[in-house]
Amino acid sequence: MKKTYAILLIFFCTIIQAQTSLSVMSYNIRFGSANDGENNWDKRKEKLVALLSYYEAPLIGIQEAQKFQIDYILQNMPNYKAIGKPREYRDLAEYSCILYNANEYKVLEDQTLWLSQTPMQMSKGWDAVCYRIVTYGLFQNRKTKQKLWFLNTHFDHQGIEARNNSANFLSTLIQQLQTQKKVPVILSGDFNATLADTCLQTLKDNLYVAFEQSKTKPYGNSGTWNAFDFQKQPTEQIDHIFFDKNSSITVQKYHTIDDFYNFKYPSDHLPIMASFIIH
Repeated sequence: MKKTYAILLIFFCTIIQAQTSLSVMSYNIRFGSANDGENNWDKRKEKLVALLSYYEAPLIGIQEAQKFQIDYILQNMPNYKAIGKPREYRDLAEYSCILYNANEYKVLEDQTLWLSQTPMQMSKGWDAVCYRIVTYGLFQNRKTKQKLWFLNTHFDHQGIEARNNSANFLSTLIQQLQTQKKVPVILSGDFNATLADTCLQTLKDNLYVAFEQSKTKPYGNSGTWNAFDFQKQPTEQIDHIFFDKNSSITVQKYHTIDDFYNFKYPSDHLPIMASFIIH
């Protein structure tokens, strides 16, 4: 009997160890060199870092970050590191970087590509107004050894053709990554598009939307772009988290975080966070 209990204990422990709990956040932090008056970076940076530190998502996709902003965040969150290259080779260029808790995850490989016809070199794609990129990494949980691909991006705010082709590019890229290493895929970003738009319908061919798949009702407002206007409820849901349909992933919770200070938001976007179980 004792032997049977021991075998069952080992069996259940193995099942538990095989599961990985993971919270992923996506956050457009608004580029810090903008002349935003009372919402300037220096006036909101402490609150933004306090928010990140409180929710402590092990993987965070950041959009519109400039190097001095990334440096400030990392200086104040010593357990975190960052991967990603700037979208342009100039001062104050923006990153779509990934922050990760280095105590929980290690990076096995990473890359930044341009959303264009020439993704390996700095280039604008199609009708895009700005240079646009995707940063991705192959991450491994230090405890469970679970691996996953995590991608973070920022689609163009004007070019419809660029957004549609960027979605096609990402769909192909994800297929290539899973051919290289068949592990779960999670994608975060500011897509400058709602779920009804063509570009996101393309992504939904092979990916689930975390907001739509949460086992519990998503908490908070669905809109994510607040424009620093505290008096109006955000209605545009343009920030999203996706995950692949072929892996054993479930979304336990989904949260649009509307934390504020002195009736101000830490950024002109609200961060979103999904809590996953990877089997």
